[in-house]
Amino acid sequence: MSQSRRVEVLGEPEDRFEEVLTPEALAFLARLHDGFAARRTELLAERARRAAELASGDTLDFRPETAAVRADASWRVAGAGPGLTDRRVEITGPPERRMAVNALNSGAKVWLADFEDATSPTWHNLVTGQLNLADAIERRIEETTPDGKHYSVGTDPATIVVRPRGWHLDEAHLLIDGRPAVGALVDFGLYLFHCGRRQIERGSGPYFYLPKLENHLEARLWNDVFTAAQAELGIPYGTVRATVLIETITAAFEMDEILYELRDHAAGLNAGRWDYLFSLIKNFAQHGPRYVLPDRATLTMTQPFLRAYTDLLVRTCHRRGAHAIGGMAAAIPQRDPAANAVALTKVRADKEREAGDGFDGSWVAHPGLVDTCRTAFDAVLGAFPHQLDRTRADVEVTADDLLGVHRLSAGLPTDQGLRANVAVALRYLTAWLGGAGAVAVFGLMEDVATAEIARCQIWQWQHHCTRLTGGSLATPDLVRRLIDRERAALLAEGVDPELLDAAVRVLTETSLGDELPAFLTTEAYARHLVRVRATA
Repeated sequence: MSQSRRVEVLGEPEDRFEEVLTPEALAFLARLHDGFAARRTELLAERARRAAELASGDTLDFRPETAAVRADASWRVAGAGPGLTDRRVEITGPPERRMAVNALNSGAKVWLADFEDATSPTWHNLVTGQLNLADAIERRIEETTPDGKHYSVGTDPATIVVRPRGWHLDEAHLLIDGRPAVGALVDFGLYLFHCGRRQIERGSGPYFYLPKLENHLEARLWNDVFTAAQAELGIPYGTVRATVLIETITAAFEMDEILYELRDHAAGLNAGRWDYLFSLIKNFAQHGPRYVLPDRATLTMTQPFLRAYTDLLVRTCHRRGAHAIGGMAAAIPQRDPAANAVALTKVRADKEREAGDGFDGSWVAHPGLVDTCRTAFDAVLGAFPHQLDRTRADVEVTADDLLGVHRLSAGLPTDQGLRANVAVALRYLTAWLGGAGAVAVFGLMEDVATAEIARCQIWQWQHHCTRLTGGSLATPDLVRRLIDRERAALLAEGVDPELLDAAVRVLTETSLGDELPAFLTTEAYARHLVRVRATA
């Protein structure tokens, strides 16, 4: 249905969609695109140029042209807004209706309402997600299930922080001047337009997590978007707060610069492990076997190159008055008491390490983990809301430290690790194509970052014909046999065969081949997934 000469909505209308897709909101999106879509296109071209340099043998280092920003100890960021002072536990999940209630009532301090990795970008999911956020803010969410369980938002809910899609993703259901809209601007713009003032009136504010940034120029673009959008809507400058996920290897070298560009709106940085590892593999895939990583299950944050990344993040944040937020605990409670105890022990150790290292809070994927995370941070923080006073002046991190995968103590990839990557990727992709973005797989809550690291490791291991610990070689034929075996297992479980075969195509195309596939980059891979889903 066409809304104006400039904006055309291609997605099918559903109940209440007109509350989100108002003429005024769509006109606001069009103005955001007028101001920023062209710069976004230029920055994506810069991503591709830099990726090509790295593929040809170049490496990464801290930028000499921004050394003055890093050296200047005088500047600090805006810091926490109302409701963000204490972030010791943050729960993440898609903005689905029941998830909204469970997350807001979970006891976590923050709910990351995720339009990105935890949401399969169907038109239904994206628009109903906006409706659910508005209803949650207005305390309009109430639901009674067939088994009699009643869901409603309590009196002391978590603070909402919205994660829009990254700069790389288009929104094919919405055209502006005949071209797909920028997914990031759609998610951000609709939420700010409908919910920004509502959040301010309730003593909070419009807060965001910014994913997949690769350099400080991309942060500058977000800051300019914030500035223009606040002025357009009459929201006071600096009301918006942003926490940036440092989940690309290139961004790890520009943490200070990213905070500096966003300093009037910045609240903190977050350490996102799976996307960070995917980014490292992607950018150094052509640099030979020395960048081959072992099983992802062994890549804990105690590995030296990952510890360097998190230590640098804490030091950078606290030096600038920003929160440092730790990574995801993806475990979900198990019915088997023994398995549950093992999972909780791992989560507890991870959160205790983060709290001890100086993080101000961390993520969980399930309400059942909130108490475990809170206990770990309570033991360090006590009654204090954060530990910004721990500046970690002892931390000195070099480029070699961040890229030092040769110092791994985890050993070689294993046969079991390859099978696990195939199984998890195929199961997740099948669910994603069916419209689910957050999926429980083998006791963990998985999202798109899981598929990224799993398929990227499969490609890396077979590309280098890596010898596995069991003695076999990771070859394309072996991977195909494992995919066929997992496909048969899923068919026996009753999975939709059309969705499954589409997932097999995606996994095969993105993980096999003599040359690095053209879409083994985040932005092109995402477009590929959307295209396959449309024909599944």
